[in-house]
Amino acid sequence: MKSRLLSRLVLLVAIAIAAASVVSAGVRFIYLPTGPPAAHASLPPSPASYLGVFEPGAPPGYAPVAGFARAAGKRPNLVGYYSGWAQPFASSFARRIRAHGAVPFVQIDPTDASVSAIARGSYDLYLRQYANSVQDFGHAVVIGFGHEMNSPRYSWGYGHVRPSTFVAAWRHIVTLFRSQGADNVTWLWTINQDERGTGPVAAWWPGANYVTWVGIDGYYFRRADTFASVFGLTIAQVRVFTGKPILLSETAVGPAAGQFAKIGNLFDGMRRYKALGLVWFDIPQHGGIFHQDWRIEGSPAAEAAFRLGISGLALARPSR
Repeated sequence: MKSRLLSRLVLLVAIAIAAASVVSAGVRFIYLPTGPPAAHASLPPSPASYLGVFEPGAPPGYAPVAGFARAAGKRPNLVGYYSGWAQPFASSFARRIRAHGAVPFVQIDPTDASVSAIARGSYDLYLRQYANSVQDFGHAVVIGFGHEMNSPRYSWGYGHVRPSTFVAAWRHIVTLFRSQGADNVTWLWTINQDERGTGPVAAWWPGANYVTWVGIDGYYFRRADTFASVFGLTIAQVRVFTGKPILLSETAVGPAAGQFAKIGNLFDGMRRYKALGLVWFDIPQHGGIFHQDWRIEGSPAAEAAFRLGISGLALARPSR
């Protein structure tokens, strides 16, 4: 018995000496973490508490957003932009937005990418890098993927990609981000307003566990347009399968619709339907009824209506 104990003691001493010699030779052991620390941040789902804007030139600059804020009479608390596939998270722009008391809102679109390959994990390296950048930012970020997928206008949408394939890609992206610790993301599932040529919105629903907010994109093109005709039917369809908060995620009133009266109607409808708020598409387009100059700057009627519409809004500000 004693000899066995002595043998074990000798063995342990030999192992300790060998380990010490390895360390003294300059060899270092690397301990891999089990996973990145999570960056927790969430946004309050309060009705009529979000004002956002899309601006050309932002990113990289904040000046266009500041110009909109002067015209609107209030600083937005969401600043949106579109990110093509393989583009990295705009960290420096996100920090600039944060410094102005706003939250970055990114629509990541699978431009020139295969939606089925996204679902299979073929782009996971890119997605992990993106998720890590978002996690490193450490503050609230709103992210959408493949916006307006119920419309045929985009390669990832209706008639081009099966809804089940899109749903699989959406779930894969959300799951990957969460596994990377990017829990500071508000996931915005964004559909186009129901209109002729669009598909049934429920077919693209990825499930309540994968969505934080629902986004609806819709515009006032003509004088006959009202909140009920632009958004009402779509909201009713969404409410059949989810009670998630709704954001009017891309909207504007064109000059042809009569901006003073219809901007007021937009804000009234937003309050009446208890939407979270709206994100104004403040971009000049020229090319018929569907591509008007959507800016409020330079239009006294639009600026006056907008200031009146937001006058009663108590905008949420990110606490983290």
